[in-house]
Amino acid sequence: MQSTSAPCRGQLFDVMNPPAARAALRLATQNSTILVHYRVASMLRVSKLTDYATVVMASLAEDPAAVHSAYALAERARLELPTVSKLLKQLSQAGLVDSFRGVNGGYRLARAPEQISLAEILVAIEGPFGMTECSAHSGTCNRESHCGVRGNWRRISDVIEAALKNVTLADMLQPSKRPKSPALHVALA
Repeated sequence: MQSTSAPCRGQLFDVMNPPAARAALRLATQNSTILVHYRVASMLRVSKLTDYATVVMASLAEDPAAVHSAYALAERARLELPTVSKLLKQLSQAGLVDSFRGVNGGYRLARAPEQISLAEILVAIEGPFGMTECSAHSGTCNRESHCGVRGNWRRISDVIEAALKNVTLADMLQPSKRPKSPALHVALA
């Protein structure tokens, strides 16, 4: 932003360009109200169901030898029972949980939490891994034969899949060690 005029109502400052934002803000008067809007970049995301499946699996992993009812898991995870039941069915079909019928029936992990990766949970809920349709399934795009980026999407998919394979359900039970977000400082000079 190269403007030298005083900021006016509704003017946006580019906080991704700090020197320009500071210069523009210096022109504001002390009595002005300045709203700072910033965009968060879009990101790759897993579906809500995959996220919920991870929460349910983590609940099972807290006591992996015990058999848990769908109701108890729904309560613990604070999710709706039909959603948890649907997820447990998919996780059971994928071999990640064992199901037991009867009065004392329920679900437990099929393997130790250290032996179940996030990639397995994702595939159980969403299907084969792939960042794009063509990187997951060949022959699904009419541009495949002349696409110049398909191979690179496959490489990116492979890297992300490898990262998810290296994170276990046991890892998800550990406290998060998230780096602090950088602070956004906006000051009037």
